[in-house]
Amino acid sequence: MSEKQEIALGQQSDPQIIASMGLYENAVLQKFITTKGMEMAKISHRPNLPYEFKIVDSPVVNAFAVPGGFIYFTRGIMAHFNNEAEFAGVLGHEIGHVTARHSAKQQTNATLAQVGMVVGVVVSKDFRTFANEAQQGLGLLMLKYGRDMESQSDELGVEYSTEVGYDSHNMANFFKTLGRMRPANSAQIPTFLSTHPDPANRYQKVNEMSDEIQKELGVKNLKTNRNSYLKMIDGLTYGEDPKQGYVDGNTFYHPVLKFQFPVPGGWQVANSPQQVQMAPQDGKSLMVFTLSSQTTLEAAASASLQENGLTLVEQKNLAVNGLPAIGVVADKTPTAEQTQQGATPLRVMSYFIKYNNMIYVFHGLSTQADFNSYINIFKGTMAQFKPLTDPAKINVEADRIRVVNVSKSMTLQAALNGYSMPSSRHEEIAILNSMELNQTIPANTLIKIIAKGGT
Repeated sequence: MSEKQEIALGQQSDPQIIASMGLYENAVLQKFITTKGMEMAKISHRPNLPYEFKIVDSPVVNAFAVPGGFIYFTRGIMAHFNNEAEFAGVLGHEIGHVTARHSAKQQTNATLAQVGMVVGVVVSKDFRTFANEAQQGLGLLMLKYGRDMESQSDELGVEYSTEVGYDSHNMANFFKTLGRMRPANSAQIPTFLSTHPDPANRYQKVNEMSDEIQKELGVKNLKTNRNSYLKMIDGLTYGEDPKQGYVDGNTFYHPVLKFQFPVPGGWQVANSPQQVQMAPQDGKSLMVFTLSSQTTLEAAASASLQENGLTLVEQKNLAVNGLPAIGVVADKTPTAEQTQQGATPLRVMSYFIKYNNMIYVFHGLSTQADFNSYINIFKGTMAQFKPLTDPAKINVEADRIRVVNVSKSMTLQAALNGYSMPSSRHEEIAILNSMELNQTIPANTLIKIIAKGGT
């Protein structure tokens, strides 16, 4: 891939990423990452690329780069940094992926992991094709690098962050924080670690590289800038933002668009600005909820059949809680090549519902053989779509990071008790602060707690 092609791919992917994840609107943080990003880009091995640095509105802990110099941090990872030096290390690491052309090489080798629009739902490969058909460029979010590439980017991250004046030992400390986020006896890992394989000795190696480059450059008294960073993220949205839709019990609520629908019991949910995906843990079916770009129910149903290569089985007019709707059942037959690769015929139930001058769409997918087992589950969700009127569900506030000063020396756990943090969240907040609960905090130390609405 030429550099021109690399830049073009990044420019093509950027609007898809923004449309899918949304930008996090915070002028101070955006100015910070742009300033630091451009400062580091200038001393990198490819300073002439048209770099762009953005914060996307996602709670997952991740940072990623696409070819051509487009680098993204989630608000989730910004919440988990505890100083500027940690951020700088990860920034250098991602710039390293760009300067070493890792993502361009992965794209050239066709090793993109097409796993759907949002990390979190694991379904069969047949269903993935349908779910991300319109946004396949988003597979760039899931570029998986090998250990050699990771080691090279770690080395470049250490080099770049040191050259702009930060202590890169903090980069190693952040990897340690990420490791603590893996639940005990669980395969779940932070997205950053799922897309960036974590060698067992990474913490040690980054510290060793930091020692070496600091000695080589003869630099001392490098920056950490803990307090200035913490003050900058005070008020940052933490976790799921309910204004984008949220699940409470077994119901999905959208307080801005004012609708609700039930989620099947035991199904996983992955929500993004563009769609909601729901799937059972066995991955034998999938429901996708999204918006149609069409203005009438008939046009939406017709466009869906055409765009997704579906063959109509039946179609009928419906009323869903008083709202006009169309119900469709259609089949998707795999191509000969797909059949050779193990794909099986799918059956899709779709509801197109008109509400507040928009066309909302549900798709329920399973294999044709399993369809009768899921038809009532699909209907149980789709037919219960209705307007949201409960003020208690509409006026829900997001959790936010609140930075407070611990005026007296005490353990972190004592400090959290003093700020009435529920004990069920103590370990989560300890990880958020990169501390242990029994760790003694010196007087006048800033820590992060979690509060509703930033109050």
